[in-house]
Amino acid sequence: MSKYFFFLLTVLLDSSFLEAQSCRLETRMKTSKDIVVACYYFPNYHTRDREDPRISNQHWENWSEWELVKQAKPRFEGHHQPNVPAWGYTDEKDPKIMKKKIQTAVEYGIDVFIFDWYNYNGQPFLNRCLDEGFLKAKNCRKIKFSLMWANHDWQDLYPYTLGEKKDWLYTGKVTPESFDKIGNELISKYFTQPNYWKIDGKAYFSIYDIQRFIDSFGSMEKTRKAMDQLRKKAIQSGLKGVHWNLIAWGMPILSEQDAPKDIPALIKALGFDSATSYVWIHHARLDKPQTDYNHVRNQYFAHWEKVKKTYSVPYYPNVTMGWDPTPRTNQEKPWKGNQVYPYTNTIGNNTPENFKRALQMTKERLLNDPDSPRIININCWNEWTEGSYLEPDVVHGYDYLKAVKAVFSN
Repeated sequence: MSKYFFFLLTVLLDSSFLEAQSCRLETRMKTSKDIVVACYYFPNYHTRDREDPRISNQHWENWSEWELVKQAKPRFEGHHQPNVPAWGYTDEKDPKIMKKKIQTAVEYGIDVFIFDWYNYNGQPFLNRCLDEGFLKAKNCRKIKFSLMWANHDWQDLYPYTLGEKKDWLYTGKVTPESFDKIGNELISKYFTQPNYWKIDGKAYFSIYDIQRFIDSFGSMEKTRKAMDQLRKKAIQSGLKGVHWNLIAWGMPILSEQDAPKDIPALIKALGFDSATSYVWIHHARLDKPQTDYNHVRNQYFAHWEKVKKTYSVPYYPNVTMGWDPTPRTNQEKPWKGNQVYPYTNTIGNNTPENFKRALQMTKERLLNDPDSPRIININCWNEWTEGSYLEPDVVHGYDYLKAVKAVFSN
């Protein structure tokens, strides 16, 4: 009897021990850093591309968009401008400058830079940051990188005056023949780099303006054929293919943009592997000159819940640090919000604390849903002229980066 009693007691104790261990393991799994943190990078903070005379002729030699950041002024009561970078007005095409950015990004929990990549019908644009700065930095391989083809029409916004005729410098459409050459360059120059970001062995490649992309080929069927052809080329190069990612947005930001009417159907027809967002305001209305950050966040979260149910592919949520394109407006003319870009309303109250809370809420939603992908992206590493950046400034220092590290480092 006593032996039987002790046997039962041992079993119960062992069961309790195993259960406790299981709970600890589950807690550890839910708080461990198993989420990939990607961050968009906007490469317009270096001197203009030497092969592009139209851009160079607009401004003086060695002009960069830092000039707009320097000249920015408060445009309405309570508006904070200019935002001043703590690192100074650096030239990102310098590998030494990019080395510091890579080191800082890795230290604070960024796993991937998603470069806004520009190529207008075979002509590279704003590529010196990536080609000369990032890829030649000595610590380049400490961080993953990938490309988001920012294939929207390019307008002169440096600065823009409300009411003036829009000056369009490039069209986002390409010819099928040009895209074939672009695809070869993508594979040979980027996709096959050892630190290029791959999902299940496929090179991550994102399309910003899907309507312009479809216009390039003339039909959904021809667009799908071009996408499949790039997949085949990637496989022939030793990859498992291309992970086609769609930037899905409901409300255009730039002029002359058309939002797709049926994104779920488009995803299926073109065979996209995933979808995501670039910035919250593609899905949220800014109803005040400074719309509260948390209000915008809630609108975006509602959008996220909707697309999780309607998209047939994984959706990677976005966390936006802020929104303020007023540096791209003519500082000598009156400012009117709620107009065409860049005269839009802004996001206010985007404190490091509110940004951190948005990151935490996003993390919790991902970890509490077993079907959610373990990937998020952040807007943005350095959108200084749109008021969305993680790089340190003279007011908050490294606080936005510290928020990323605090949420995703444990």
